[in-house]
Amino acid sequence: MSIPKFIAGLAAAALGLSMSACGSDPTEGKKSASDTITVGSAAFPENEIIAEIYAQALEAGGVKVNKKLNIGAREAYIPALKNGEIDLLPEYSGNLLAYLDPKATATSEADIEDALVDALPDNLDVLDAAKAEDKDSLNVTSEFADKNGIATIADLKKVKDLKLGANPEFKTRPYGIPGLEKVYGITGITFIPIGDSGGPKTLKSLVDGDVDVADIYSTTPSILANKLVTLEDPENLIAAQQVVPLINDEKASDKVQKILDGISAQLTTQDLLDLNSKNQGDDKTAPDVLAKEWLTSKGLI
Repeated sequence: MSIPKFIAGLAAAALGLSMSACGSDPTEGKKSASDTITVGSAAFPENEIIAEIYAQALEAGGVKVNKKLNIGAREAYIPALKNGEIDLLPEYSGNLLAYLDPKATATSEADIEDALVDALPDNLDVLDAAKAEDKDSLNVTSEFADKNGIATIADLKKVKDLKLGANPEFKTRPYGIPGLEKVYGITGITFIPIGDSGGPKTLKSLVDGDVDVADIYSTTPSILANKLVTLEDPENLIAAQQVVPLINDEKASDKVQKILDGISAQLTTQDLLDLNSKNQGDDKTAPDVLAKEWLTSKGLI
């Protein structure tokens, strides 16, 4: 079911994904035809894969679809959604809320959903959220987890002289060192700044034992490849980032909602890990091919 909306209190802040558009602006041009849904995506592969899943499922369900992918950051695609140049795009709940309302403090799935009710512009809506998330996550090696009996962030309190690697800003962000101390009571952390956003340097430091725990985005293929253990976050320190279809109200028919809700009901973080691994791995499988494979495997087309 879609979230009902009241009068929006849109704050025009520039917080959100920082991917830049490639080439000419794909949102330029006429608004989409009334009987056609124009599906867009941000300018990074995972979002394009999900957009392809949306587009192919809608087409299979008899909906006319046009695609304008790799648009760029929220500063580009939110205005395009509002003015009807595109109609539908995969979003991430926590970052969407932070963009629309920079003062928002919600971090749990339910609280973010409630806050989006007021934050969304009048002509936009979000449909059912998937369990799939792409967000900051704290990871340890499987050996470290087994040795110390660790499955959640709270369990890190048992580790003496804990060493944590992450981007430099993690030291001061609410979900970083301050949050670990305030929310989970974990003190005495040795923070090791590694400025590659959970990339190869961060991974090497973790695998080599230079750090005990590392901040890596939850759908990064290296998590699977290295059998890392992503720690559960029972206190919702890190804001939920569920994949949600963001859609123009005029295009959210019962048929469209049913199709998109069916996707959200099956899309998981593990699916995103698998899809990203195939896209970024040796095979370099294209987003449209991955989308068709996933939809077929789930019985959705």
